[in-house]
This record gives sequence, structure tokens and C-alpha cells, in this order.
Amino acid sequence: MIITEKCVGCRQCRPYCPVNAIGTAADGWRSVIDLEKCVECGTCLRSNVCPVHAIEPQDLVYPRSLRSQFSDVTSPHKSTGVLGRGTEEMKTNDVTGRLRLGRVNVSVELGRPGVSASLRDVEVLARALAAFGVRFQKENPVTSLMTDESLGILRPEVLGERVLSALIEFDVEESRVPALAAVLKAAAGEVDTVFSVGLAAPLRPDESEAHLFQILRDHEVWHRPNGKTNVGLGRPFQEALE
Repeated sequence: MIITEKCVGCRQCRPYCPVNAIGTAADGWRSVIDLEKCVECGTCLRSNVCPVHAIEPQDLVYPRSLRSQFSDVTSPHKSTGVLGRGTEEMKTNDVTGRLRLGRVNVSVELGRPGVSASLRDVEVLARALAAFGVRFQKENPVTSLMTDESLGILRPEVLGERVLSALIEFDVEESRVPALAAVLKAAAGEVDTVFSVGLAAPLRPDESEAHLFQILRDHEVWHRPNGKTNVGLGRPFQEALE
């Protein structure tokens, strides 16, 4: 996004930027968008708050176009065709077959809420996770940016781009979750953003609570149970041997 010379300096657009990328221009009164901070989410334009329509989209070419694909909820990601961050995450686990007994689906989301993250930070966590031995989910757009999944290395030309949020997705054995928490805690000091971790596990027929919760409690891993519940109305998920 850019702000043209039509800007009258009313500053009504500034509160709408989730990453605080709109500031004061060199003339001291007009507004300007810091293109380094801007994640191309389009919120300022869609707010329609500018009285003179000074906010205009710019043509985005790769790799900057990734900012829009990860940050704009109306922009489909080319690698997946899914809007926003480019992944359906845990909402469709009952029909995709990705959630299996004895394993935990994990999503590590960087940059949310309203902080943003560089793809360089994404690579830092991806490298740490690759060293831990995870299998990155093929359907995830971050995985499509990797040149070597075994090392978690992203394409060098994308590392300077910023996005509103990005998800790294993979699955691990249920018993390895405490060790995974330790790996992520160690890597947290190496990134200049925030991230949260989501875990999804299937319930066995005789369970009222996933066994994962007891594992987290036993190892004193802080967690907040909340639900993206799949009720199993779709194709049954594939069960793995425990």
C-alpha cells in the first residue's frame, strides 16, 4: 500500500494499521506508509476511512507478494489456494486424515496478534524444529518456501519479507511433546516476535479427555484448553498404530 500526495494529513487512517506502519511524512503533516513494516494486509484500504481516497494498492511482485498472501484475508495463497495465511490448519482434521492416534498435530504461529513476523524469524524456528526431527506438513505454505525440509531452510530471497502471521505445521509422536516444548522455549529467545503453539490430538473412544492433557500436566507445560472440535461427520481419519 502507498499513500499518495492527495493525503490531507487528517491521520484518520493510522489507528487501522495493525502493525503501526503508518507514520508522519517528511513534510511533518501528511501520512506515509513505512513499506518495511507494512505487511500488505489491505486493512487501511478496506477501512475506507480516508476522506480523499489517498490510500492506493501497489503492484506486488515476488517476493513482496508473499506479504499479501500471508496477511490479507482476501488474498489466496498460490501454493494452496486457501485465503489468508494459506492453510486450513486444524479445522479440517477429521476429513484430511492428518490427525492420527498416538500423534499430535502442531501449529506454531508467529506474529499474532498484531505484531507481525519476518520470514527470517520463521526460518529460525523451522531450523530448530527440523533439528528436532519433525515432519513439516506438505499442505502448508511455509513448507512450500523451504529449499530443504530436512534442515528447515527457506529460500534466501524471502527472508526479508514481513507477514502479519505465519504458521509452521507438523506432527510429532505424543510422547515427544514435552521435549518439543523445551526446544521451542529455547528458540524463543532467538526470534524478534511472538509466537503461540497449538496442539491437536484425537480422542480415543473410551476417553472424555485427550491423553495429551495429562502429559502436559505431568511435565508442567502451561496450556489453555480450547476447542476447534471436529465432530467426525466427514471421512473418518486414518488411525495409526500406537
